[in-house]
Order: sequence, then structure tokens, then C-alpha cells
Amino acid sequence: MTDDHKAQAQAMIDFLRAQVLQDPSEEIAANTPLISSGLVDSFAVIEVLLRLEAVTSRRIPAAEVTPNDLDSVEQMLFTAERIGKPR
Repeated sequence: MTDDHKAQAQAMIDFLRAQVLQDPSEEIAANTPLISSGLVDSFAVIEVLLRLEAVTSRRIPAAEVTPNDLDSVEQMLFTAERIGKPR
């Protein structure tokens, strides 16, 4: 994992704790299941996707994203690289 990738992962984790999780003290790592575990609900998916775009500087077509694509921070970053277009 590159330093840039680590920084992006930490930025997403910090955002999730501050803005999305019901319990901000919840310990999460880059590979923690988020949607499938119920830590992130469907109402927050668009907010998470928008933050992912900001963190990765990529435009990510929402129509191409599935809940599985956002189930962990690692999966989010992989999805951004896979289908995102540089801004």
C-alpha cells in the first residue's frame, strides 16, 4: 500500500467516524465490512460516494457502483481506481 493510498484510506475512515457511523468510537480498519455489517446504512451511500470522489480526485459514476463496491474502505478505493475518471 502506497503512502497516498494509506492517506486516502485514513481520510475515508476519519470521515466515516465523524459523519456516518452512529458510534464514532467504533473501531474500523480499511478492510472492515461496513454496509454488509450494518455500520453504514443505505441512506449514507451517496454521502460516502461523494466523499470518496473528493478524497480520490476521481469522478465515479453512481450508476456503476453497487453496495459491494463500498463495503469496506479498501473496496471503495479499489472501485475508485477501477471505474473512476481522474478530475
